[in-house]
Amino acid sequence: MKNYFDIKDKVALVTGASSGLGWQIAQAYASQGAKLALFARREERLQENKKELEDKYGVDVMYAVTDVGDPENIAESVKKVVDYFGRIDILVTAAGMGNNKPVTEQSAEEWDRHIKIDLSGVYYTCAEVGKVMIEQNYGKIINIGSIHSRVIFPGGGISAYSSAKGGVMNLTKNLAVEWAKYNITVNAIGPAVFATELTTESIEMEGFMDLIAAYCPMQRLGEPGELDGLAIYLASDASSFCTGQLICVDGGWTAI
Repeated sequence: MKNYFDIKDKVALVTGASSGLGWQIAQAYASQGAKLALFARREERLQENKKELEDKYGVDVMYAVTDVGDPENIAESVKKVVDYFGRIDILVTAAGMGNNKPVTEQSAEEWDRHIKIDLSGVYYTCAEVGKVMIEQNYGKIINIGSIHSRVIFPGGGISAYSSAKGGVMNLTKNLAVEWAKYNITVNAIGPAVFATELTTESIEMEGFMDLIAAYCPMQRLGEPGELDGLAIYLASDASSFCTGQLICVDGGWTAI
């Protein structure tokens, strides 16, 4: 039978690959035979993840210690990937951070840091990898947005996060339009709340799960693996006419 979602031997670069959704998607790609380039700041975790993917799936994996808030660091790391693999077919921008502060209690430094990582980091990475994809006239870019690219939950406290993720949605649309002529598709995934290192603090807040029950029709958190199918589809040539979209994986949250 034909595998419509074949990504075997494709080169996938994943930022935020030390933990959370980036690590989950990296594992999904490795399970399909893709070659991996892992970017994150924690080298020890990158070393562990590289070994796990190689041992479990037998795929070729490299890593580069990378801060997505540093454009020069990104350029250096992308060059390492191209020097090692010769190309980059897939990019997933999953690096990010979280906070939960009312606007009047949030410092200018906190706001700036959040925008730098969650929005500018996506821009810097796409811009650098885009140069490679334009040259090879092929690429699949998957940005990790959020349901908060579109909606806000009661209580506020996520002004920086939601502003950045809203920016990711529109950046995705802009890149999709600008790079369509180069056979590059650019889409975003909008997860609801998944249990990761980034969301632990919020999940443990009093009343948070009551909020999930009220606003998510499935009344639960996202589970590991529930982004995998969409991430593989968007990375494969099955999605060749799908671009500029934010697709939410949210248990029905944004349907309300």
